[in-house]
Amino acid sequence: MKQQQLDPREILSLKTQADAVLERAAIQLRELLREACAKLDPFPPFPNALFTNAIECDPGPAGDPERGCVVVCEDGELYELEIGIDHEAIELTGSWDPVTARKETKKKLELHPRDEIVYAYNGLLAVIEALLERAGGEAAGADQRTRS
Repeated sequence: MKQQQLDPREILSLKTQADAVLERAAIQLRELLREACAKLDPFPPFPNALFTNAIECDPGPAGDPERGCVVVCEDGELYELEIGIDHEAIELTGSWDPVTARKETKKKLELHPRDEIVYAYNGLLAVIEALLERAGGEAAGADQRTRS
């Protein structure tokens, strides 16, 4: 049996095709996430945050352990959220006020499509869950009003 000659260009073409599939999937998920976030009005505050409206995009074990808390915000974009203490504000005011000392920073993420798919999908699931909860509450409220 004669062994087939492998062409490196054909082999690399497979990777190029796979990269294009990933990119399309990431773009489509990004669009769905923006659409879902636009429907969630008002957008919920992030738990224990004072100034940030966001929903966590928990990737589970598929996430990057080096990456902090990834959230989706009202604009449908993915951010890394850091919550801490603003030491400069404490020094400027001369006192420790919990609101003034609070530091909430969102850093917009630029992800590889492979990572964006994981975070955007999990963010989309979380936003859909919030939308369903809200719709269920609204439906229950409407149902209650019709019974009265």
